[in-house]
Amino acid sequence: MEFFAAASGGELGTFALGLVIAGVVGGLVAGLLGVGGGIVIVPVLYHVMDLMGIDPDVRMHIAVGTSLATIIPTSISSVRSHNLRGAVDWALLRRWIAPMIVGVLIGSALAGWAKGQSLALFFAAVALPVAIQLAFFPETKRLSDHLPTGIGGQILPAAISGVSTMMGIGGGTIGVPAMTLFGMPIHRAVGTASAFGLIISLPGTLGAILAGWGAPHLPPFSLGYVNLLGFILIAPASFFVAPLGAQLAHSTDKAALRKVFAFFIAVTAGRMLYDALGLHWL
Repeated sequence: MEFFAAASGGELGTFALGLVIAGVVGGLVAGLLGVGGGIVIVPVLYHVMDLMGIDPDVRMHIAVGTSLATIIPTSISSVRSHNLRGAVDWALLRRWIAPMIVGVLIGSALAGWAKGQSLALFFAAVALPVAIQLAFFPETKRLSDHLPTGIGGQILPAAISGVSTMMGIGGGTIGVPAMTLFGMPIHRAVGTASAFGLIISLPGTLGAILAGWGAPHLPPFSLGYVNLLGFILIAPASFFVAPLGAQLAHSTDKAALRKVFAFFIAVTAGRMLYDALGLHWL
């Protein structure tokens, strides 16, 4: 639908303002919680495109693909800030980068194949249990005192990146609770997860472009499932606000940080679940 041609100036202004606000909030959450901002950006993009009349068959795909693209600069900004505080586990990242890329490739293929309604439901179904875990299980509640090795040490990062790619998020939403369950302190988990966004978003964005290349009903300024207008409006705002979030993360109580993380996930995922269940399945 050529919604830009049909929309009034006021509608376009509202659309642009919504995207900028999503970028600001996404950047703050990225730095504060070690995520790429996608946990905020995906549902905001989804609902803004709903208001603009974008075809529901591609709405969620575009939200996921555009979110992954915006995570690239946001993750760079966030990881630099956390690295200055010594909170990034580079040795772990070197071990995990290969399986994470494999997970991204699998997640990209599945996201391109799935229906929009399925992606929306998947987003909510994964995010809500994560919020419950963070809200009701303290950091001392652990499965182990160390991260898995061997085959388990390959499956865990691949699962984190694969699921995150399908959700259009930077990896912190899944990675932070996973690492804390295996004994990593919350601040170090947040700092390390900030680097997941770059590993996931670069190949994930390329996958979204390829999967959506030539797809019908794409809005203007779309490169496959990545909307360039959304990227231009969201990415700068998110990039410049992420360091502020990182600064707040290192001055925030651990228990409070977990509750903030849980709150953001629960609100956005709950709204996504409500919307997904209300859609008409074909």
